[in-house]
Amino acid sequence: MSLKVEKLEKGMAKLTIEVSAEKFEEAMKSAYKKNAGKYNVQGFRRGKVPMKVIEKMYGPEAFYEDAANIIIPDAYEEELKDSDVEPVARPTIDVEQIEKGKSFIFTATVAIKPEVKLGQYKGIEVEVEKAIVTEDDIMNSLKEEQEKNASIETVEDRAAELNDTVTIDFEGFVDGEAFEGGKGSDYPLVLGSHSFIDTFEDQLVGKNVGDEVDVNVTFPEDYHQDSLAGKPALFKVKVNKIEQKILPEIDDELAQDVSEFDTLDEYKADIRAKLMEKKENEIKAGKEDKVIEKIIEGAEMEIADDMIMAQVQNMMREYAQNLQMQGINFQQYMSLTGNTPEKMTEQLKPQAEKRIKSRLVLEAVAAAEEFDATDEEIDDKIKELADMYGMEIDKVRETFGEEGIKQMKEDIKVEKAVDFVRDSAKEI
Repeated sequence: MSLKVEKLEKGMAKLTIEVSAEKFEEAMKSAYKKNAGKYNVQGFRRGKVPMKVIEKMYGPEAFYEDAANIIIPDAYEEELKDSDVEPVARPTIDVEQIEKGKSFIFTATVAIKPEVKLGQYKGIEVEVEKAIVTEDDIMNSLKEEQEKNASIETVEDRAAELNDTVTIDFEGFVDGEAFEGGKGSDYPLVLGSHSFIDTFEDQLVGKNVGDEVDVNVTFPEDYHQDSLAGKPALFKVKVNKIEQKILPEIDDELAQDVSEFDTLDEYKADIRAKLMEKKENEIKAGKEDKVIEKIIEGAEMEIADDMIMAQVQNMMREYAQNLQMQGINFQQYMSLTGNTPEKMTEQLKPQAEKRIKSRLVLEAVAAAEEFDATDEEIDDKIKELADMYGMEIDKVRETFGEEGIKQMKEDIKVEKAVDFVRDSAKEI
């Protein structure tokens, strides 16, 4: 095999890969074995038609597509191993030459990791605020604990009010027809949370358990389903249950229930100390962000749109997984909040681009300062993960594999780069 790399504009590269005629013939034979049972030729049992007979009747082209699909993934991966090309997204494949008895040639156009030209990265000047904890901060923390320790009571003697949780069945109709994604059962909805579109929640205030309510709303003009955008809808809703929160008093008893302290004053002093530590960490993180932003501003790099889109897709998967962990279906969430994959993609692009640029400049700093990850640091990281997940160290190492350990080393070098640029920065 052979590889030719052509660097294109905007962080893209075109890889031309040539596979020998012999290897392509092997792929043709594999394609034949895969598809032999599909051919029914008089005089032969199904699956026993010789390859040459099929080629004579249908032409060798009958095997081209499957042969290409067999050979391309392995050839692509094999050639990348011995090259300095580092793809960061899925390639676009085009077949340039495919003919029996000749070498097989295809191209892979792919976003690649861009080169980064660093500007100043040492001694960056940034404004840093001082850590201050106010009485309001302490009270807000106490209120959070109050919320966490609230009891939930089923309401039976009154109608639903704002901040109650109502459990409902619902089905939506537009022009008298039910629409996809508009139906749910035993759905918990906090009134006043603005989770549902328009005035949906407001119309459930004052309703009682067992009430069947016609809720009239209008979908947003930019709703992701064109058939629903801007249209009035009727939701048939049944109220199954109403629940309210009962908040405990903020007093010594709460302090004893949620902490090791006997009095509220002692608990507040502990909260102050922890909030101060938290704010100091936040300021440290904020300083890091400001320093990295300035390094990005002074650096030169060309990022492919495909690389940004690949990062966006990763972020959307993370978001969907987080919703799933909360028991929320991603598609239903999108439908009921009026969001769309297209809108979410546009919303995430700036954040995705920032993530990419941050990682790239930090990797460049690590390279410039010749940071490395020692075997001891790798062992420490693996032990940390083993303790976190309750796994054997050898099992963690096996799970990560060679590629995972390689990525771990890169992450450690980036962590060192973060510490370096932050600690060398000047506070103003």
